[in-house]
Amino acid sequence: MEGNAAFKFIPDQYNSYEELTAALRKSGMEKSQLMVGVDFTKSNLETGKKSFGGRSLHDVSQPSSPNPYCQVLSIIGKALWDFDDDHMIPVYGFGDASTGNAFVFSFEGDDKPSKGLVAALKRYEAIAKVVTLSGPTSFAPIVYQAIEIVRNTNEFHILLIIADGQVSPSETEATSAAIVWASQYGLSIVMVGVGDGPWDLMDRFDDELPERAFDNFQFVNFNEVFDKNPKEKAESAFATHALMEVPDQYKAIKKLGLLDENRKKPIFMKPPAPLSPPDRLAPGDPSYGLPRGWVAVYDYKKSSYFYLDLSTGSTSWTRPNEAVAGDENMPRVPVGRKSLC
Repeated sequence: MEGNAAFKFIPDQYNSYEELTAALRKSGMEKSQLMVGVDFTKSNLETGKKSFGGRSLHDVSQPSSPNPYCQVLSIIGKALWDFDDDHMIPVYGFGDASTGNAFVFSFEGDDKPSKGLVAALKRYEAIAKVVTLSGPTSFAPIVYQAIEIVRNTNEFHILLIIADGQVSPSETEATSAAIVWASQYGLSIVMVGVGDGPWDLMDRFDDELPERAFDNFQFVNFNEVFDKNPKEKAESAFATHALMEVPDQYKAIKKLGLLDENRKKPIFMKPPAPLSPPDRLAPGDPSYGLPRGWVAVYDYKKSSYFYLDLSTGSTSWTRPNEAVAGDENMPRVPVGRKSLC
């Protein structure tokens, strides 16, 4: 895609949350819809070494010390509460064993949105206890799912992506293409990095890709903002940084007519239907009906599934069932050969 000569990057320009909310209303944004994508890649086990006391970033075992995913979702959800008229939040996971780099799973059954922030947080905590972390890291599936929702509703949406690290090298091109494609819709993307980083590629998504119709991507380093601000101001400072570009993004969306119901929408290939949440599998989900302890893992190199016994680490290309789950002749392949991260 050729560069857009009219493209302009949006600068950070607000010093307080009060300034930001005033700018949001001045932009004409009377309401917005929030959707969320949560990263369940295996690197979450390691990237909290410095910033989260060595715990997995998805550790929900200590309610008095909420993990950064809970903190980010809570802060942004509260910040946008007054702009969200129905408080229904579509929340998706990506990067786990069954979704890999190709799919997302919904936090609720039948791809329903969560009924408010509290419900979304409860579903996150339940899923975090049972999900099988995997990889690689790609934002393309969640971005295309967000586009599908915007196409269907024709409402302005903010996609909050919470992730522990950068997009995998093999997924950079696909993610870049998805972000560029999303700039043809009424969609703002806020990517919040949790954990230890590094984040240089996220800065590239934020500051480059001039072929976009407008500057639709904002990256925020969660720990950096919290470390630079006193505890009593950290949450409002983070919300300000995360939503800093939304007023100008909304103005650009209106100017480009991206929410015009009569506009001719670009050709778009509908993404695969979201899978069910890992704790509420349904017929058609790749892990549905497997013996206890087994999970279907998406092999992104072969674009197909293999099956993993979580208790032994053995794998099989043949779908196991109760009759053969303990068969000594079943192939035993070290998990490491599958490059799950």
